[in-house]
Amino acid sequence: MVLPEFSRYQTSPKRSVLYKTASLIADGFLFVGGASLAISLIWALLTSINPNPLFETIFTTTQPTSNDVVPSLNTVYSGVDSPESTFYDDPELSYSIDRPVKNWDQKRKQWLKHHTHFAESTNNRVLIVTGSQPSVCRNPTGDHLHLRLFKNKVDYSRIHGHEIFYNNALFHPQMPGFWAKYPLIRSAMLAHPEVEWVWWVDSDAVFTDMEFKLPLEKYERFNLVVHGWSNLVYDNKSWTSLNAGVFLIRNCQWSMEIMERWTSMGPKSPDYEKWGKTQKSLLKDKLYPESDDQSALIYLLLKEREKWGEKIFLESDYNFEGYWLGLVNDLDDISKSYIEIEQKVEILRRRHAEKVSEYYGLLREEYVNGIVKRRPFVVHFTGCEPCSGEFNPTYTWEACWNGMQRALNFADNQVLRRFGFFRPDLLNSSLLLPLPFDFPLVW
Repeated sequence: MVLPEFSRYQTSPKRSVLYKTASLIADGFLFVGGASLAISLIWALLTSINPNPLFETIFTTTQPTSNDVVPSLNTVYSGVDSPESTFYDDPELSYSIDRPVKNWDQKRKQWLKHHTHFAESTNNRVLIVTGSQPSVCRNPTGDHLHLRLFKNKVDYSRIHGHEIFYNNALFHPQMPGFWAKYPLIRSAMLAHPEVEWVWWVDSDAVFTDMEFKLPLEKYERFNLVVHGWSNLVYDNKSWTSLNAGVFLIRNCQWSMEIMERWTSMGPKSPDYEKWGKTQKSLLKDKLYPESDDQSALIYLLLKEREKWGEKIFLESDYNFEGYWLGLVNDLDDISKSYIEIEQKVEILRRRHAEKVSEYYGLLREEYVNGIVKRRPFVVHFTGCEPCSGEFNPTYTWEACWNGMQRALNFADNQVLRRFGFFRPDLLNSSLLLPLPFDFPLVW
């Protein structure tokens, strides 16, 4: 008798070879059957999650080689680069603004020839470029404001199908402040040959009509669009005749050349101090002696008009960029006017997808244009300096703060409505209410 406590130490009695063979065969059948059942269960689970066959999933997610994609480059694999040589393969090409780019139109045309999926819609393709300084804001609320200001630009870009690039690096050590944007814009043109326009928007500018679409067809003959007035430039020679904080510049050789000339009056020039004095003597209302990009552009229009003037459009028909102090106090009344229109016009109350916002903006034109005060397109908080806090002493920080809250919430309400919410008080960013169906007829 084997006691229970010793059974685990016992060995099995010897078996015959025939018995062992039969046992192995039986075990094999059991293993194969179990494995088949397990595979069947796994296959059923996978196909319930993804109805496409496994081999099809593997095939469609496999990355092709450059030799494979050439025939279908313009259709399936639009994000894959062409193996053909382009300007990117030229070791002499420099992204630095210190080294001029030559024959850019031809180089860009060649690149588009090898990437025709981009060329089809190039004329309407816009890249919004904006940015801020690399360091943390000195103003305690500055970083919060920069986040909201950037969100506003992202919202507008998403609604209108624009790409956006936000930069917080200094691309040229000798070009800080308002001069910092030109090395960035030039690099953006090289990095994005597929875009026709680069749209610079200062960090302290707010889109306040989220439905408004840039009238690009209006600028077909021009290469640079800025907010300004011809009579103030050419007759008054005023420093405030235009604003260089928001502008649209075509991705072309002409733009490369004007930026080269434009920045020759900047701080990297050995004649920087001299240019400041020249600008100050030319523009009697210029406030400070340093050379700045706005004064430099006015100088080019006044002194080199024949070379540059016919390709520069001064936009004054709408607020391509509007001075904040004259606009923000009207935003509450403008909101009420638009609500009154929607109460009367059923189609404007219809809930819709964010992607079709431009369409409803066009519908709204019939009831807004010339009838009520329209939304300003861009409100620019020049002089408020939200990051440094060193605002213009002619107004208070409270005025700047309240103005930015009004403008940002005014714009955000247009976005939030597509998500079913709105802010009833433009000075209270925390209060958010759900929208009832058929708003604003039902309130």
